[in-house]
Amino acid sequence: MNATHPATNATHPATPATGTPSDPATKTGAGTGTGTGTDTGTRTSTDPATNTRTRTALTVHQIARPTGFPAPDHFRFVESPVPEPAPGTVLVENLYWSVDPYHREMMDGDFELNAPLEGRALGRVIASRDPALEEGEIVFHRHGWRTHAVVRPEETRRLPHHEGVPLSAYLSILGGTGLTAYVGLTRIARLREGDDLFVSSAAGGVGTATGRLARLMGAGRLVGSAGSPAKVAYLKEHVGYDAAFDYHAGPVADLLAGAAPDGIDVFVDNVGGDHLGAAIGALRERGRVVRVGTVGQYNTPEAPLALFNHADVVEKSLRIEGFLVRNHLDVQEELYEFAVPHLRSGRLALDETVVDGFERIVEAFLSMLHGGNTGKIIVRDASQTP
Repeated sequence: MNATHPATNATHPATPATGTPSDPATKTGAGTGTGTGTDTGTRTSTDPATNTRTRTALTVHQIARPTGFPAPDHFRFVESPVPEPAPGTVLVENLYWSVDPYHREMMDGDFELNAPLEGRALGRVIASRDPALEEGEIVFHRHGWRTHAVVRPEETRRLPHHEGVPLSAYLSILGGTGLTAYVGLTRIARLREGDDLFVSSAAGGVGTATGRLARLMGAGRLVGSAGSPAKVAYLKEHVGYDAAFDYHAGPVADLLAGAAPDGIDVFVDNVGGDHLGAAIGALRERGRVVRVGTVGQYNTPEAPLALFNHADVVEKSLRIEGFLVRNHLDVQEELYEFAVPHLRSGRLALDETVVDGFERIVEAFLSMLHGGNTGKIIVRDASQTP
């Protein structure tokens, strides 16, 4: 952890790596570019006092507040010695990192400047000073955008061993992304068999998870919006959506009316704005809106707010409810029980865009904000490359 060794830190601008994440029309891809670190994110350097080689670690700091879309110069890679765990803690070498839309919202004030960024990560315990966690265990934690993290056992969650389930799934369909979709469908929408759904940003992590889980739960017609013809095709050909449209192709209300001429029962909203307005108009009596996020405003805060006929909410007895997945962590085991058998049987597939190398984590994040991913975007340490 950098704060432990402030005198030895070296900083590197977050210059984007060459290349881009894989083709968003594929379920899983691996980037091939190079960047400002080694493949593993662990560097070696020479100690001038002893002329010996020492291992170093990398973290990512936010160094400025963005206006609109973030850029590489809002971030900096910071180099420091690999930290030593204190009594009651363990040292985790991270293997997978999650980059999520909510990070953009937090960049406006929640993240502290010139400090390591928070985020979900999976890693292996490589040094333990607490008997609660043994070396070699794989854990989930939220100490995020760094190659190494010192954590207390209570800040981690041991990953269950589900044979045949890849580690990346615990950041996608079995992680916060899948849990968001599952809670939205079961706790907020209270999905009923045969319900017709509309999902905005349907080709993203939560959108693909929502479509796949809803289909397994017996949903009726699934309609999604996405940002390109390739993503529209992916939703229909791979995820199980009955209809989908590119929201750039015209007014969302008209596109939704064409895709769901008989209306919808549930709207799972990741976008807000004109998608929310269109969906409220299309909802049937006792329809439900599940508010997950407002990604349409994260980078363009001046974007117009949703416009809709407020009388519809009363006259159709609509329910609009938002939630934070952190308030539903008690549902995690239930998600495992539901999803793991379907993963093993092949009925539930993973929708992931995988970018290789910690040095590309900023690039992966910025690519996601510009729609460069299909499904959940995950950064993978080179040691985990098949």
